[in-house]
Amino acid sequence: MITVLIVDDQPLQRFGFRMLLDSNPDTEVVGEAGNGLDAVRQTIDLRPDVVLMDVRMPGLDGIAATRRIVADGGRSRILMLTTFDLDEYVHAALRAGASGFLLKDAFPEELLAGIRAVAAGDAVIAPAVTRRLLDEFAHHRDGPHTADRPATDPRLAALTEREREILVAIGRGWTNGEIAERLVLSESTVKTHVGRVLAKVGARDRVQAVIFAYDQGLTRPAV
Repeated sequence: MITVLIVDDQPLQRFGFRMLLDSNPDTEVVGEAGNGLDAVRQTIDLRPDVVLMDVRMPGLDGIAATRRIVADGGRSRILMLTTFDLDEYVHAALRAGASGFLLKDAFPEELLAGIRAVAAGDAVIAPAVTRRLLDEFAHHRDGPHTADRPATDPRLAALTEREREILVAIGRGWTNGEIAERLVLSESTVKTHVGRVLAKVGARDRVQAVIFAYDQGLTRPAV
């Protein structure tokens, strides 16, 4: 059973999500919150597997709430729900520690699949999609991009040469199968390397690893 906390400032939206999740045999709604502060409190108290987090809310918004929840160090994973797709809100949500995002007009089966994926420790959006989000944001923001600065994060020094190679591949949006084929490794070996890379760089999932690789200049925005 996957426990879920629903966070949205619209009561009808929460009601719709609850009806869907209550009718599903492997999800259980353990609480609802109408703002970011309540979401943080309930997440700490209830420790749900997944938090369905709205982006725009009065007071503490979903991005700031996500940042606080992740900083608390609990096991709850955040699935952002937004009416936007390629914009700075999604970019900020991923950086805050969300495991992915879905549009609010997603089909019910897409939402349920997303919840299951996040609860299992996977990212809802593909790393390649994350790269496109980061590329889009980089092309429209002011100032030099982080990829133009040298990679100095001490976490990089903890990686072996092979693990760094794997991190670069993750940053390019390659799947485990693609990494295995291009680096001539077995998929089981790739999975082991990926797990070690995530642990060493402190990434909650592959999406966060893409962001780390991007920030360290290991991957660059597409021209």
